[in-house]
Amino acid sequence: MIPDDEALLRRCADGDRQASAMLINQYSPKVLAVAQRMLGNREDAEDVTQEVFIKVFRQAGKWESGKAKFSTWLHRVTVNQCYDRLRKKRETGMDEVPDMADDASGPAGQMQEKQTEVRVKEAIETLPERQRAALLLSHYEGLSNPETAEILDISVEAVESLLSRARRSLRQILAGERAALMGRME
Repeated sequence: MIPDDEALLRRCADGDRQASAMLINQYSPKVLAVAQRMLGNREDAEDVTQEVFIKVFRQAGKWESGKAKFSTWLHRVTVNQCYDRLRKKRETGMDEVPDMADDASGPAGQMQEKQTEVRVKEAIETLPERQRAALLLSHYEGLSNPETAEILDISVEAVESLLSRARRSLRQILAGERAALMGRME
């Protein structure tokens, strides 16, 4: 039987390396995915993933059962670490277009999909941090609005507002490019 997250976290607080490894194995792919989408590149996402688990294990002894699900708290820590990383990048002026995976069939299709992915990613990166986080958690991670609200520590109505503003902004940013992004000439 696999122990639940809270039991593993308590074991981590007691220095159990096996429990730590179990949590890392179970949750690092999700943390990495969120971080990569928020930050735009794998290297930064891997760094954030390490930082998240270091923080989780340092805080394991302070975990209060019943306040939130472990997975929700882990997402919140991940988003906050990403915010910190984004602020540091903005302060140092670093900016990269991420490498995106492609699964299109032909070279022309691959090129079109790559251009679309890059352009949409660039547009998402221009959104304010909270709009971007809400959009990524909701759309890419498939979390419900209540789950997103809990992670971002805001109301469900605020999440809905952030999502609405994010989508409206993306439509405005990409308005003149819709036909080209969809693979048709205007």
